[in-house]
Amino acid sequence: MGGTGGPDKLIVNGKRLDSRKLDELRPLTIKAGTIPNAEGSCELQMGETKVIAAVYGPKEVLPRHLEESDRAYLSAYYDMAAFSTTDRCRPGPDRRSKEIAKVMRDALAASIILEKYPRTSIAVYVEVINANAGTRCAAITAAAVALADAGIEMRDMPIGVAGGKADDTVILDLDNQEDNFGQADVPLAILPRTKEISLLQMDGHLTKDEIKTIFSMCSKASDNIQKAQKEALLAKYGREKNE
Repeated sequence: MGGTGGPDKLIVNGKRLDSRKLDELRPLTIKAGTIPNAEGSCELQMGETKVIAAVYGPKEVLPRHLEESDRAYLSAYYDMAAFSTTDRCRPGPDRRSKEIAKVMRDALAASIILEKYPRTSIAVYVEVINANAGTRCAAITAAAVALADAGIEMRDMPIGVAGGKADDTVILDLDNQEDNFGQADVPLAILPRTKEISLLQMDGHLTKDEIKTIFSMCSKASDNIQKAQKEALLAKYGREKNE
């Protein structure tokens, strides 16, 4: 956050550089069932950020020592395609990818009824095709749709959304310039039905009131994002029913 070499102002006359309002999400499109050989899958685009998620399982646990007698073993993998950023990424997981995979797994585990699938493995894979900020939030939202598409029972479909601060102003769903040159970024994973938070991270400095405002913005946004998740699933299964 707060890098040099960016635009002089990120907010002009109450509007952001991409013309969004302070509490406005980037355009969001979600499509379920995009990978035929996966149990469940999802393609999500949020502004210029694009991710694909796939779920495999429940299946046999390998290696066997990871098997849990009372619940499923959940694994998560996050990777950025080499061409997903302006600077070519080195193929394979790096430290950041491993960290995001861990927080993604923890955020999803809070909603999956893992005890429904003892002695099995559920694997979630997310590939970032294009990165323009908010990739961990997009990954969580897409993974939740892929899990539902796979028929995995969940207490709720979690969504990922971020708030932050730029030009001393609280904003929702940061884009790349706001993420790079703003003052703070707060990625969240929310269970919209109960408003429980299963992921909370913060980069930068915020006052208590600013944090409360971000939580309020993200809570309202979670309802709209989950509506898009449900519409994607209804579109897939409604289409299959009519075929």
